[in-house]
Amino acid sequence: MKIVLASDHAGVELKKEIIDSLKAMGHEVKDLGPYSADPVDLSDYVYPAALSVAKKEADRGIFIDGVGYGSAMIANRVYGIDAVVCQDPFCAKLARQHNDSNVLCLGGKIIGPAIALEIVKVWMTTDFLAQEKYIRRVKKVKAITDKHLKKLDELN
Repeated sequence: MKIVLASDHAGVELKKEIIDSLKAMGHEVKDLGPYSADPVDLSDYVYPAALSVAKKEADRGIFIDGVGYGSAMIANRVYGIDAVVCQDPFCAKLARQHNDSNVLCLGGKIIGPAIALEIVKVWMTTDFLAQEKYIRRVKKVKAITDKHLKKLDELN
């Protein structure tokens, strides 16, 4: 799978470990930065990464900031992105099984590398449960997206 990663300064170190883990699992990885712990604005990195997933240039995205919520807020404003914040493997499993999420957001200041790597492993290896109730629920979320967000090809 092609995975795009992005972070802010708070997520740089954890991102490096996640990249190594993803490569070891056989995934193709693209890091959109930043590459140092110098202060940056999160949206400068997460927004282009979210667009990469939305345009199908990457299959999934993993974004890391201080607590994960900033990344999710930015990413979920892009049509075609279903970003989740996960702080444990159980949430990661359900985020894939029940919601078919395509972006995982993590908090580099609140979870350590061991739990983060387990979250990534679970999220990357869990499939969507294509059962009627989950399909129906995901379709309802997509209907809200269609009502309130512009498709990428409708943007100037």
